[in-house]
Formats: sequence, C-alpha cells, structure tokens
Amino acid sequence: MKINDLLGSKQRKQLRKIAHHLRPVVTIADLKITDGVSNEVARALTDHELIKIKIDIAEKEKRQDVAVRISDSVEASLIQTIGKCVVLYKPNPTPNPKLSNLLRYSF
Repeated sequence: MKINDLLGSKQRKQLRKIAHHLRPVVTIADLKITDGVSNEVARALTDHELIKIKIDIAEKEKRQDVAVRISDSVEASLIQTIGKCVVLYKPNPTPNPKLSNLLRYSF
C-alpha cells in the first residue's frame, strides 16, 4: 500500500511528527516476510497504532518493496520511508492509553 490517500496531508504530517521520536520496534533483515514477522508487526500495530520499523537491506529498491509488502500484509498505512526506517499506522478502535503512541505523544 502506498501512502494512504484517505489520510489528509495534515494528519500524515502529525503522524510523522509523532513518529520522529519513536525507536524501531521491529527489524527486518531479509527479503522474506515470514509469518512471525507479520505477526509481530501486527501485534505492535495493535498495541501502539503508530510504529517505526527498521529494514536492514542495502538496496533502496528492495527496501521499498519490503516496506510495501509488509504494509500490505498487515493492512496498515505506509506513512513515511526515510533511509532504512519505515513508519506504519493502523488505527485501533480501542487503544490502550498506556501503549498507544498516538495517545501518549499527540501534540
């Protein structure tokens, strides 16, 4: 999924601002996206709603491909890609205030 057109530019900017201070919660170091990786990304999105993932692959095109594939596999919005980091967003209808990055860091 490319940057989600359903999100407005102001909302994407706000999400990027919140994600700037986050650390990657998942690291992907292979071109294969296993069920374990997908499950961990899905769990992190359920808990935090907005997460940063590190894709430790040297080639830019392959990193982009992995970012799109992982966002599609967990049905999340790809907010931003910078270098080896990717920001994903998937809203949770009942977020936990202690875990949700949106509730904790919203400005």
